Amino acid sequence: PKKAQIVFVGEQPGNDEDLAGQPFVGPAGKLLDKALEEAEIDRGRTYVTNVVKHFKWEPRGKRRIHAKPNAQEITACFPWLQAEIRLIQPRLVVCLGATAAQALLGRAFRVTQQRGHLLDAPFAEKVMATVHPSSILRAPDEDARRTEMQQFIADLKIAAAYLKYDA
Repeated sequence: PKKAQIVFVGEQPGNDEDLAGQPFVGPAGKLLDKALEEAEIDRGRTYVTNVVKHFKWEPRGKRRIHAKPNAQEITACFPWLQAEIRLIQPRLVVCLGATAAQALLGRAFRVTQQRGHLLDAPFAEKVMATVHPSSILRAPDEDARRTEMQQFIADLKIAAAYLKYDA
C-alpha cells in the first residue's frame, strides 16, 4: 500500500525472493507472516522492502547461497530505500536485522542490545529494530527457535501497540 503505516526493511532479497520478484516470500517470509499474524499486524497493510535491492550470492553446487552485502552495495542502494520511505511516509519503520538497522540507524547500532525499542527518527515518527526472521531459522535447535520466535513476536507486538495507540 502506498500509505502503509508500517514499513519493514530487511537486508536483501534471498534466492526465492529474487526468483519471485517479491520481498520475503521464501522461508523467512513465511516465518515473518506467521509472526505478524501472532502480533495482529495485517501484512497486506504494510510495506515490505530491503536495504539492498539485488540478491548477492555465491554458487554452491546447483544452489545460490546468500552472501552478505558490503558497505558499497548498501550505500549504492540506499537512495532507493530513502525514496520508498519518503513516498510512503510511514508512522513506523521496523528494521529486520543488523544490516537494515545499521543502514538506517548508524554502524554503532546493535540489534542485540536495542531490539524492540521505539526510537525517534527523521524519516518516520518512530523506528524500531528486531532480528531478521532468517536468524530464527538458523537457531541451533527447536527450543532455541521457539524462544527466538516468541521474542520476535514480542517485538512485533510492541510495533502493533504503537500503531494502535492514538490511531
